[in-house]
Amino acid sequence: MGVLVLLAAVLALLWPAAFSVLRPSMISYLLGVVMFGMGLTLNARDLKIVFARPKDILLGCVAQFTMMPLLAWGLTKFFALDEALALGVILVGCCPGGTSSNVITYLSKGDLPLSVGMTAVSTLLAPIITPLLVLLLAGKSIEVNVAGMFLSILWVVILPIALGLLVKKIWPGISAWAADYLPALSSLAIATIVLTVVSANAANLLAGGMLILLVVMLHNICGYALGYGLGALLKLPAAKGKALSIEVGMQNSGLASSLAATHFAAFPMAAIPGAIFSVWHNISGALLARIFSRKDL
Repeated sequence: MGVLVLLAAVLALLWPAAFSVLRPSMISYLLGVVMFGMGLTLNARDLKIVFARPKDILLGCVAQFTMMPLLAWGLTKFFALDEALALGVILVGCCPGGTSSNVITYLSKGDLPLSVGMTAVSTLLAPIITPLLVLLLAGKSIEVNVAGMFLSILWVVILPIALGLLVKKIWPGISAWAADYLPALSSLAIATIVLTVVSANAANLLAGGMLILLVVMLHNICGYALGYGLGALLKLPAAKGKALSIEVGMQNSGLASSLAATHFAAFPMAAIPGAIFSVWHNISGALLARIFSRKDL
């Protein structure tokens, strides 16, 4: 997936006109496809972990929705980003955990049930927490439609997941067959989101993209470090520490791009940090998995 998304970004930068047919309004539907696939792959065991280990899940969600938003805000101030890019970075920081974090946790020999539980709960909390965090951190300079964002997240995240769960319940045979193709379909959807955002802002990215690339990389890497550091501070087992690190550091950046395109169309560059994060965190996650899987730190 990392290679595919990186290729999409490079193609969109070099030949943006070739992808002019892609519109920002498509991003929500593409993200809905990814979330529907997530619903199809969830099962009762994944949901039971929430009730079996509430303290672990609560710790992870609190870390997710405090460390990454505050880190995003701090980076925008430190690098004095303009209004649109700052909004984009904050949107990424305020989103729930990324769906690919579960795969990276598995490859890292981390606590997979904890990772899945954290992703599920942070995603369910996102319609309420994400708009409020964006309002708190970016609302002083930009008008934030909290109710509109709440409905958007319900529409593009919660509803598709619920539909996926329903299809799995009613037609288990079809969902089992579809599971073989879901990773490829989700990867293509994320790559198309990157194509859409990057091609629409290629000129601005080529002019000043190194700074936002640096900010996105620091946001992600510092998230990994803070999550792992919290686990070490609390003396959690290595497997839990790995899961916490990955869940904190990896964001649902597709949702950030979707919210930027839907609610902040006056700031087109606000969708860029989410697109870059989608490329980068798959690369960094794969590298982190190699480190974590070889040594229990």
